[in-house]
Amino acid sequence: MMRTPLFNDLLNLRDTVDQIFRENPFGDTFSTLWSRSESSGGAVARPMPFDVYSTDDEVVILAAVPGMRPDDLDLTVQRNTVTISGRVQHDPAEGEDKDVTWHLRELASGSYRRSITLPVSLDADRAEATFEHGMLKIVLPKAEASRPHKIAIRSGSEQQEAIEAGATA
Repeated sequence: MMRTPLFNDLLNLRDTVDQIFRENPFGDTFSTLWSRSESSGGAVARPMPFDVYSTDDEVVILAAVPGMRPDDLDLTVQRNTVTISGRVQHDPAEGEDKDVTWHLRELASGSYRRSITLPVSLDADRAEATFEHGMLKIVLPKAEASRPHKIAIRSGSEQQEAIEAGATA
């Protein structure tokens, strides 16, 4: 694989941004999805990129967890922070002769953990999680206090009529 100087500059920029966020109190919420592979020196994707969206009633988290099974994953909700942790273990050289020569090694393995703090209160007792084809879907109902409530707006004349009706009664 041939890398251009621009590609190397982008990797250096990414490393600098990673360092800034590692030294920041923001935690892993802002960590990038890329890390350096110690064995190959190249950049590899880390498991568990998230998509998060909400409706009026719930928050949905989609997490890509390639190489993991439902039994490999732990999901916790504490207040409005959701944490997913898991383990990917796939070392093709395990059990084989350790004198192998790697030509490319991009499949990451090990323990991974991602947390996200959501801007709403959650009802964790009603949360549901499903797993299919390497995708984890978590549906988190919003707590009643976090749900939008519709408030009727009366016109000024209706309010005045209500005040007058109360004064005459």
